[in-house]
Amino acid sequence: MSTRRKFIKKALVGSAGFFIVPRHVLGRGFVAPSDKLGIAAIGIGGRGTSNLTNSFASNGANIVALCDVDDRRAKPMREQFSEAPYMRDYRDMLEKHHKDIDAVIVSSADHMHYSQCMAAMDLGKHMYIEKPLTHDIWEARKLTEMAANKKLVTQMGNQGASGDGTRWIDAVVQEGIIGEVKEVHAWTNRPVWPQGIPVPKDTMPVPKEIDWNLWLGTAPWRAYHEAFMPTRWRGYWDYGTGALGDMGCHLIDVPFRALKLGYPTSVECSITNTYKDFFEEVVYDETPPASSVIHLEFPKRGNMPAIELHWYDGGIEPERPDLLPANEPLGDWGGGVIMKGSKGILICGTYGSNPKVFLNDGSEVPEVKNMASLVDNGMSGHQAQWINACKEGYGAYTSSPLSQAGPLTETVLMGNLAIRSALLHEKVENRYNFPGRRKKLLWDGENMNITNFDMANQFIKRDYRTGW
Repeated sequence: MSTRRKFIKKALVGSAGFFIVPRHVLGRGFVAPSDKLGIAAIGIGGRGTSNLTNSFASNGANIVALCDVDDRRAKPMREQFSEAPYMRDYRDMLEKHHKDIDAVIVSSADHMHYSQCMAAMDLGKHMYIEKPLTHDIWEARKLTEMAANKKLVTQMGNQGASGDGTRWIDAVVQEGIIGEVKEVHAWTNRPVWPQGIPVPKDTMPVPKEIDWNLWLGTAPWRAYHEAFMPTRWRGYWDYGTGALGDMGCHLIDVPFRALKLGYPTSVECSITNTYKDFFEEVVYDETPPASSVIHLEFPKRGNMPAIELHWYDGGIEPERPDLLPANEPLGDWGGGVIMKGSKGILICGTYGSNPKVFLNDGSEVPEVKNMASLVDNGMSGHQAQWINACKEGYGAYTSSPLSQAGPLTETVLMGNLAIRSALLHEKVENRYNFPGRRKKLLWDGENMNITNFDMANQFIKRDYRTGW
């Protein structure tokens, strides 16, 4: 075992009593409010760029280390933060620079979130993690447990959680303005990348700017192809979580928090079929389908009734509610959420934006009385809120801590478990048999187990490539 791997594996034990923080101040995880947080970033292109720049713009952070496996995508941030050391391997970065790091931003591909976060959390680093929190259900559960055990300040990158609209929606539901909610619909315009396609079989030379082995990380070995990078990895199960994983943590977060949802009790789905000729079906089970519809059931919570939540992607949208005036748009360009209550409906766009209520009796919507405090700069202040909380220490408020984001991510990924179960197939003569289709999968959330279709349980936790 290399020195680097020994270092990371021993980090948790070594930090049981204390861990070293920048400036060597006393107290576990303490950063004086007048000091700036030392931030390292893993994955600094795409979403990583905005997470990094927003964090720096808060004036509460110093960028002390950068990490990316693609030098091309990393170039703008390397130039902007030229004094920060840059590495391709996050394990090297944590080993060599952990004394300078208070907190870590992870904005890599979905399949690498867990291993990168766990390595940093083992060292007692506060975490900002892009959505979805993880690639798999089991990973989300374990990161949530680790954050609590290590008393870390965390934030998932579903910035709508810090938006004004989300807080207004929460107040509307809690104050009973739309009555009892038993039905929710959420939808997205994703995927905006190829899905439901064959995986490329040809190979390409790896660009010298990319460390392909590190990019694959925990995923099975596969020869390089430009079809996977950048961003298009979202459309392959080995790396991404499809349309649902990309946007579910934004859209489903709105009802999940307002309605105080927990583990669903069941999930079922329908997905796109693909035919290459007349009655000649093909199955591309290594990629999510072009479109899907998911149905989740949640039990009663206190005085709140049981709920059905319906998800749509790939151009499918819910039926337009009768209460929605003809000139009112159904959500926005990226999707939306509808909550149907006994007194009326609430509809909003992506990220909880532009929420509106339409009451059954046509009366004016009353003002909310107990809306939570707004986050400075709303969605744009999501990273700054986290930075300030890190400086305050464990227990400081963030809009999407892992205690909230973990169960939310598990719920979102339940949809993918149903989709992947529906893609299971065997060839029978000249057609396919799909043992996982047209089933309602019953979920034991506490024990992370599908109780009526064991083949589905393989999608709760994946195997990692040897050495990872």
